[in-house]
Amino acid sequence: MARGTEPSPKAAEAPAPRANPDLFGHEIAERELRRLDEAGRLPHTLRLSGPRGMGKATLAFRVARYLLQKKAAPTGLFGLASHSGLAIDPDSGVFHRVAAGGHADLLTVERVYDPRRRRLHGDILVDDAREIAAFFRLTAAEEGWRIAIVDGAEEMNRNAANALLKILEEPPRQSLLMLVSHSPGRLLPTIRSRCRRFPLAPLALPLVRQLIERYRPEIPASEAEALAALSQGSIGRALELADAGGLALYQSMLETLSRIPRIDVAGLHGFAERLSRVDAEDVFRASEELLSQFLARMVAGAARRQFAADEIVAGERATMEGLAARADPGRWAALRDEIERSFARADQLNLDRKQAMLGAFFAIENLAR
Repeated sequence: MARGTEPSPKAAEAPAPRANPDLFGHEIAERELRRLDEAGRLPHTLRLSGPRGMGKATLAFRVARYLLQKKAAPTGLFGLASHSGLAIDPDSGVFHRVAAGGHADLLTVERVYDPRRRRLHGDILVDDAREIAAFFRLTAAEEGWRIAIVDGAEEMNRNAANALLKILEEPPRQSLLMLVSHSPGRLLPTIRSRCRRFPLAPLALPLVRQLIERYRPEIPASEAEALAALSQGSIGRALELADAGGLALYQSMLETLSRIPRIDVAGLHGFAERLSRVDAEDVFRASEELLSQFLARMVAGAARRQFAADEIVAGERATMEGLAARADPGRWAALRDEIERSFARADQLNLDRKQAMLGAFFAIENLAR
């Protein structure tokens, strides 16, 4: 059972998490989850946290398949491809049913596609959270586990979060709820306190480079190196940046920032106009993340009074140093938080993306004066 996004029209080589037989860089977490299950100490609720696109959902579905396969093949390890991890045979029936979203004992909840707006809903809604409660009240179809995965748990609105909290207070027997969270600080403290925390570390840059070469072999080595650095340990983000022209976006952004406090208004409007098109949601998302990342790195460099010697893109260090000299790190950090909130509001309320981006750059210009 699955509720979620409409399949992307892009032909992506990387499989979706529910259909991905591979998990890279998280072997320690995988072995620990296997150990907890074998010891009979697997919690009813798990919170898998870490940056977006680095394998959390892939691990969640891997856990689900492992538990469902154990019940489907209770004798020995038939169908289990690993004696220490959580992999199962990708040719097994359980794997195929999970990949197709058709396993009766697995429910997936995430933001749904809104065909009217031609984009994802801004929130996970209360009806989705209530569906989890109804799902757990049912008897397992295969007399084993009932498993629910909330992908992007911090995207639940307040009503949905409160509905989920009721489930966490009295978890059903032989049930497992996994919250995949990119920004756990946005979850209710009462939800965080009732989940076993499983933070996943960002992927090592050499591994990200290898995966870029695997999934986007046409990208030159120098660009793959830069994309890996911009990804901050997330292969999902690296591929999104590659598909959205992330390097060109970052270079345009740096050029605009380098002119502050005499910003090129016409050039900025042209840049923001590109992001406002209906088909440019991925480009806008990449741009807001790149701007936030730039400000975060600038604040860190200013705070320690030392900027990284290695540049991802030419001119990056000089631009950071020039802006950092115009205000103290605390004020830049506060502005970064304010810009992130404005982008979040624009997304949730379906506001004009062009105006949101213009507002961010003008706010930077005002602080730099």
